[in-house]
Amino acid sequence: MSVATEQIKKFQGFNLHTVKTDKFKTNNIVIKWKTPLEKESATKRALLPYILQNSSKKYHTTTALRSYLEELYGATFFVDLSKKGEYHIVSFSLEIANEKFLSDPNPLLKKGLEFLAEIIFHPNASDQAFDEHTLENEKRALKQRIQSVYDDKMRYSNFRLIQEMCKEEAYSISVNGEKEEVDAITAKDLYAYYEKALNEDQIDVYIVGDLEVEEVAGYAETLFPFKERKIKTIDRKTAHAVEKDKEIREVQDIKQGKLNIGYRTNVVYGDEDYYALQVFNGIYGGFSHSKLFLNVREKESLAYYAASRVESHKGLLLVMSGIDQQNYQKAVSIINEQLNLMKKGEFTEEEIMQTKAVIHNQMLETLDTPRGMIEVFYHNAVSGTDVEMSEWLQRISKVSKEEVQEVAGKIELDTVYFLTGSEGNA
Repeated sequence: MSVATEQIKKFQGFNLHTVKTDKFKTNNIVIKWKTPLEKESATKRALLPYILQNSSKKYHTTTALRSYLEELYGATFFVDLSKKGEYHIVSFSLEIANEKFLSDPNPLLKKGLEFLAEIIFHPNASDQAFDEHTLENEKRALKQRIQSVYDDKMRYSNFRLIQEMCKEEAYSISVNGEKEEVDAITAKDLYAYYEKALNEDQIDVYIVGDLEVEEVAGYAETLFPFKERKIKTIDRKTAHAVEKDKEIREVQDIKQGKLNIGYRTNVVYGDEDYYALQVFNGIYGGFSHSKLFLNVREKESLAYYAASRVESHKGLLLVMSGIDQQNYQKAVSIINEQLNLMKKGEFTEEEIMQTKAVIHNQMLETLDTPRGMIEVFYHNAVSGTDVEMSEWLQRISKVSKEEVQEVAGKIELDTVYFLTGSEGNA
């Protein structure tokens, strides 16, 4: 079966990943900056892409910048922040029409790359300092983004579980930084951090579309004058032995309790048993036919939702559930019991086959969008591995029951976190 493949070319200071496909009528460019998560710089890093997105030397206001995007047949441009394991990732994304489908012969892909080069290399700054007005606006917006996590109790409970579970680890650092640190950031501080990131981060440029690879490589090499750098990496295999599992309760004025449980899988992306872990998660809590969904939600009616997900680059299994306060002990007990049954091999070949089919379809759906495709390929750049998508799907299809049971045996309970209402809300 044919799935998308990427071509990788190394240039000074960055890697270019191209995917030639006639599936889409647009070209998609995503530039990713990666560096280890650090408490000292996380808040500055969370602010930086939004400052760069706002305006530039050439497009001095947001209005000017957005009106130029409209001239490019309504190209869409946005920035994003994420964590993959203990790396802090900044993404600049541009989706632009492919000129092959337009009567206008203008080289739109080249113009799109020129636009991104303008944003990244020519920010709205003078005297080694960002524009003050832009900075103040974006600082306000960042504080609102940080606050929004506290206001959304599902996101908040997941955030708090990670804080408690990974207390002494970089993974506990919030992707948006700390609210109380925002005001102290000056225009000069942030510009100094921008220069550091520009010169030290691992840079990966992804371009997906119906394109000519050599032509695109020529544009990228000319337009992106990144300096050569030594990439900072972290050891993803650091073992975190669970000496004693923790139980944390937090009381807030809420009606529905949020139960989040964190386990250590001791497996990361690129490991031999990573594929078995994916199948394990699908059977355990990843899909609507999973044990958590059927037993905690459907059979016992204990939860409004019950699901699990794997953090592929940190080696965590995270269970999320919404329950009433009085169901806490029973829900925790059933969630752990389902894991123990998996460890004993109490699941069927039919469940394995069903799960593999869902994983397979889910991956093909993801590869059906340019951004999804880029996110899938980026796992290799983060982990320093080289797994082709056809191999990934093949490895999933070959996972045996014994391998799923074996990987389940590696999973250890670390932290149970429960966000609950006061006694009166029970």
